[in-house]
Amino acid sequence: MDFGLSDEQRMIVETTRAFVETELYPHELAVERSGVLPLELIRELQQKAMAAGLYAANMPVDLGGAGLDTLSWLLYEKELGRANYALHWTCVARPSNILLAGNADQRERYLMPCIRGETWDCLAMTEPGAGSDLRGMKASARQDGGDWVLNGTKHFISHADLAGFAIVFMASGEEETPRGVKKLITAFFVDKGTPGFTVREGYRNVSHRGYTNAVLEFDDCRVPAANVLGEVHKGFEVANSWLGATRLQVASTCLGRAERALALAVAYAADRKQFGQAIGKFQGVSFKLADMAMELKAAELLTREAAWKYDQGSVTEADMAMAKLKATEVLAMVADEAIQIHGGMGLMDELPLERIWRDSRVERIWEGTSEIQRHIISRELLRAVGG
Repeated sequence: MDFGLSDEQRMIVETTRAFVETELYPHELAVERSGVLPLELIRELQQKAMAAGLYAANMPVDLGGAGLDTLSWLLYEKELGRANYALHWTCVARPSNILLAGNADQRERYLMPCIRGETWDCLAMTEPGAGSDLRGMKASARQDGGDWVLNGTKHFISHADLAGFAIVFMASGEEETPRGVKKLITAFFVDKGTPGFTVREGYRNVSHRGYTNAVLEFDDCRVPAANVLGEVHKGFEVANSWLGATRLQVASTCLGRAERALALAVAYAADRKQFGQAIGKFQGVSFKLADMAMELKAAELLTREAAWKYDQGSVTEADMAMAKLKATEVLAMVADEAIQIHGGMGLMDELPLERIWRDSRVERIWEGTSEIQRHIISRELLRAVGG
């Protein structure tokens, strides 16, 4: 594997970092303190991102995206990850990769407006009683003539207040397996404004301020069969085919935030004087910096290897789980140690460290908890020996 970056990749890193520092950093403090990202600001930054060629960069060139390979896309995501999550996701958004699973008509109706920045999508899987165990979902869909009728509740649905439609996963049947009865899942496009579909305000979150979540309620919500994404009862196959890379995206944004925290800690340790010398001269601080840098490098290498294997077609679920697990746990460690090095000042919101520290907590939960990642990794190890 060549660990060097191409000229194009270096340009992506430099362009994205410059945009983040110039256009997003100045708005971070206001968003963090208010918890609100005004629509006017979203549209302003969205236009700037489009002008810079950064909007919807994960999409293929023939659809108006940048057509980046996986490693280049993750380098781009890493730079975006340095900023407040609401700012970087909403204003430099990428449509969900799962939209590429749609047929030609669905791409025209749902994907292309997202690429053009006219609307956003949201993904609805999680329920109050079904988080890691998605087979336990109770929200259901039943066929009625040529339509499907949806009932149930989803929660923790990111930015559903902004989205023009939701991609909703519903229990649509059951099948007998050697291990018992298994629920079948189907994915549907549901347009906002469809009768029986209600979006309610979600919960106040300590992490990612300004990045909202919502509760979605379905009460005899009727959608046509043309709104099925993929095949009926094959929702998990659609999700597994198109959402695996989101764990690498989480890993990359965590790396960006961890790099920012480490850079602040190094600069502070070199400048802050105590007992007649820079605190970085003291072993209690210098060893922290060494461990932070080492763990961050290990997380980056795991993520880059998974990206390379993804493009080679040889990536495994365990590869992506390792990258996500390592990067999220390293971010938590680096953020905590960076605050410790700064002392009391690290907890003041004049610096981004307390925000990075708060944000790090959710990364070990969403897109699969750390426990689920460990389950995926150990399962692959055991299967290799027939366990």
